[in-house]
Amino acid sequence: MTVFHRLRSSLRFLATIGFLWISVFSCQSPENGNQQILGPIEGEVQAVLTDAPEVPPHIDAKHNTKVIVNLEIIEKTMRLADGVDYTFWTFGGSVPGKFIRIRQGDLVEFHLHNHPDNMLPHNIDLHAVTGPGGGAEASLIAPGKSAQFTFRALNQGLYVYHCATAPVGMHIANGMYGLILVEPLEGLPPVDHEFYVMQGEFYTSGRYGDKGHQDFSMQKALDERPDYVVMNGAVGANSGANAMTVKVGETVRLFLGNGGPNLVSSFHVIGEIFNKVYVEGGNLVNHNVQTTVIPAGGSAIAEFKCEVPGTLHLVDHSIFRAFNKGALAQIKVVGDENHEVFTGKQKEEVYLPEGSAIQHISSGKSDQQAMAIPEKSQPERMEAGKRLYLQNCMACHMEQGTGISGTFPPLVNSDFLKARSDKGAGIIIRGLQGEIMVNGQKYNNIMPAVSLNDDEIASILTYIHNEFNKENTLIKASEVKGWRESEK
Repeated sequence: MTVFHRLRSSLRFLATIGFLWISVFSCQSPENGNQQILGPIEGEVQAVLTDAPEVPPHIDAKHNTKVIVNLEIIEKTMRLADGVDYTFWTFGGSVPGKFIRIRQGDLVEFHLHNHPDNMLPHNIDLHAVTGPGGGAEASLIAPGKSAQFTFRALNQGLYVYHCATAPVGMHIANGMYGLILVEPLEGLPPVDHEFYVMQGEFYTSGRYGDKGHQDFSMQKALDERPDYVVMNGAVGANSGANAMTVKVGETVRLFLGNGGPNLVSSFHVIGEIFNKVYVEGGNLVNHNVQTTVIPAGGSAIAEFKCEVPGTLHLVDHSIFRAFNKGALAQIKVVGDENHEVFTGKQKEEVYLPEGSAIQHISSGKSDQQAMAIPEKSQPERMEAGKRLYLQNCMACHMEQGTGISGTFPPLVNSDFLKARSDKGAGIIIRGLQGEIMVNGQKYNNIMPAVSLNDDEIASILTYIHNEFNKENTLIKASEVKGWRESEK
């Protein structure tokens, strides 16, 4: 063999050794599969699964273990909004589906069950799974069947799971999504509270607020025009009496998801700043964040400390979704005031620059004023009035009509409102400014005139007087028309 041939053979050998060394190194690198975390598996535990907004406890073990997950698919009719029902397809009987908590390196034995009363086949795609379809291919089952597969949790992070049975978008749009947390073996740093909040869209045959059972609309889904964008499966699922509660001084960690299937969420907590955000649910941490983007099929982890009491509003800051389609949840922070951080309102004055006047808010429905609209019954007025109140009045007078002390007067048992012969129609029609006395307290603010038609004003006033003042009254559009004409 010539020197040239020997040299060429040696180079080939070294190149082969180098390739093998690089391949082995790559398989062991955290950036290429996290194979180095595959230690021995000791023992087994049954996974604790929870419904939103609750989060399961951390698995208390110093070693990787076998985690057995049992998840049942249930098709069931539930509340989407007050008076609105929808047939949801669920993982575990709730929307979003059960929260699953495991650790990096754990071996997960997954059992998926399709309830025999269901009508359709389903499966599950867990974004935390390294394998074909995220487990979808291994888990496709008809009603009355179960499937089992096993995976190793290679990558730390917060991951979405969802159904991937065709048509995939329809299964997701009907509520088939949830979150699985793969945390480091030692767990995440401790906080006082952890909550599970997931956004999703619903495309219904009727409009937002239409009563009765609503069916899925494929055309609206294709057009990406949801009627509802909600937190944790329904309008008001975790607001008002169902709000999450913490104390002043406590720390909060939010596990956030976006089931989609179409919209990107601009997640924001009104009244707080995120000290830390685990961007897209991964290892990258951002600090001092106001609003974080969560893509459809994505997640984020946000942490903050509650410094002052009050109600925090969790919203999609594509803001019409929050106040007109349901993308809102609440955390009530209770405890002592902290005026070093926030004082609340210290003083209020009327500010009227020269030439100023009451503003008019147009609804863009001026042509409807002349339309002949049949008079509604009291139940119909109450239904329409509640929807219109939430869209036009809630921001100032609050959902329960309590107002804001010293700023916006209450509507509940309002002596000012009861004393008006027009039931308050004139205030809506022409606005109001200057000092007034309501239930013994002074208010000095400006209410803009709102351009609603007679029928809409009749519905709002019927709702207010019955819901907040417990009057058994029905206000007609013809009465509002008379009051309107008397103001001219």
